[in-house]
Amino acid sequence: MTAFDAIAHRLEEQAIELPSWAFGNSGTRFRVFTTPGTPRDPFEKIADAAQVHKFTGLAPSVALHIPWDKVDDYGVLRAHAEERGVRLGTINSNTFQDEDYKLGSLAHRDDRIRRKAIDHHLECIDIMDQTGSRDLKIWLADGTNYAGQDDMRGRQDRMHEALQEIYARIGENQRLVLEYKIFEPAFYHMDVPDWGTSYAQVAALGERATVCLDTGHHAPSTNIEFIVMQLLRLGKLGSFDFNSRNYADDDLIVGAADPFQLFRIIVEVIRGGGYGNDGDTAFMLDQCHNIEDKIPGQIRSVLNVQEMTARALLVDRDALTEAQVAGDVLGANGILMDAFYTDVRPDLAAWRESRGLPGDPMAAFAESGYLASIAAERVGGTQAGWGA
Repeated sequence: MTAFDAIAHRLEEQAIELPSWAFGNSGTRFRVFTTPGTPRDPFEKIADAAQVHKFTGLAPSVALHIPWDKVDDYGVLRAHAEERGVRLGTINSNTFQDEDYKLGSLAHRDDRIRRKAIDHHLECIDIMDQTGSRDLKIWLADGTNYAGQDDMRGRQDRMHEALQEIYARIGENQRLVLEYKIFEPAFYHMDVPDWGTSYAQVAALGERATVCLDTGHHAPSTNIEFIVMQLLRLGKLGSFDFNSRNYADDDLIVGAADPFQLFRIIVEVIRGGGYGNDGDTAFMLDQCHNIEDKIPGQIRSVLNVQEMTARALLVDRDALTEAQVAGDVLGANGILMDAFYTDVRPDLAAWRESRGLPGDPMAAFAESGYLASIAAERVGGTQAGWGA
């Protein structure tokens, strides 16, 4: 197996974008829970996100969600982020929390509502121009609950026309990233339910349109690493939304439900040239922390991704190829499993300390007193949340 020292330099290529909404209040359809010290505005969300990067060195950018993170001056927000050692990242649109979008947004039959949804995305691109963001990520709640409710082909056509107009406004150094989800909030069909539909839509737009793969948005037993391989092979894997799920889209800490799946996914990312300096695939988290503390939840998440990345880099590619060519089924599997079962935590701790970071970021953050300080400082006002 490859030695840790031989792959350590590649760990410096890793960057994992944090979602601003992970630091606000969230919950289920039954209850949104509050916590002491929850941010009251985008500036406080970014301050909390900066703590994750401070203790891990892994999270240099923060994704924004519009309108949840709207401010009067995005230049001021950008400067605020940079002063804290992070930058503003992906801009996420929202066409699922307005009354008009009850029956859809970009796929809606009503010209007025479809126009409203398109204009929202154009506004998001204007914000990207001010924040220096590269990616516009679109997740659509569009779909139907009942057979016959609407014409599915017509919805695809309308969505394509709307995406074309949005894509035409994307700058040369920007990308449109289309996310998919198998179900929810629509239960009969989603207009972008799978990677194939997302790929078909973005391939028709152009080279600056790609697919976002959310690891929680698949049917049970789906081979997600196969999808990763295929999208990398086609040059269309724009970004990940990393999280974890047990039954449906649970938005749990990445790697919590199935660490081996996370390992297998990253093995394919590295194999396909999507990791670090080799590729252009963005690593992002998309999680909500309903019962756990938010900043430690994000720290644990990025550390889980880093740990599985280190294990995936340990795979001896030459030996694996040799075993595959020889038809050595168990030998090839054993090479993969040896890397997965390697405990890289002591090596990662030493690697962090050699770079001036705490060997145990979770413990170091707990000892910092930051949670107690924000709980005392942020009394009053309205806590941020995603409005469910």
